[in-house]
Amino acid sequence: MSGRSLRWMLNWLNIVANKSDYIARVQVALMQMHSCGATWRETVPVQEVFQGKTIWSGDVEVFDLNGHPKAKRAFGWSHPDGHNKTERFVAVLEIPPVDSPQSAVKMAIYSDAKRQKHN
Repeated sequence: MSGRSLRWMLNWLNIVANKSDYIARVQVALMQMHSCGATWRETVPVQEVFQGKTIWSGDVEVFDLNGHPKAKRAFGWSHPDGHNKTERFVAVLEIPPVDSPQSAVKMAIYSDAKRQKHN
C-alpha cells in the first residue's frame, strides 16, 4: 500500500471512528437511495466467509423504514471506494431473500461480483 493510500485509509478510519456521524451519513444515504424515512435501530457485526477465507468483515447498520412501499427495514454500511478515494455507501432493503444483516452483505457481494463481470 502506498503512503498516499495508507493516509487516505487512516483518514477514512478516523471518519468511521466517530460512530454517530457515521450512522447519520449511512442513514442519509439510505434515505436518498430509497426515497423514504429511516430510523436507526442497531449495529450488527457481520463476517462473511467463503471457502475458509474472510471476504467481508464489518458492522451493518439496521434501520426501520417509514414510507417505503415494499420494505419495513433496511441494512446499510459504507466502505472506502478505492477507485476514486471516496466513501461508498451500500443500502440493501429487507425484501426476500434478504432477511438479515448477514444476507444483506451476501446480496451486496453477489451484486458487486455480477456488476464487475459485466464491466
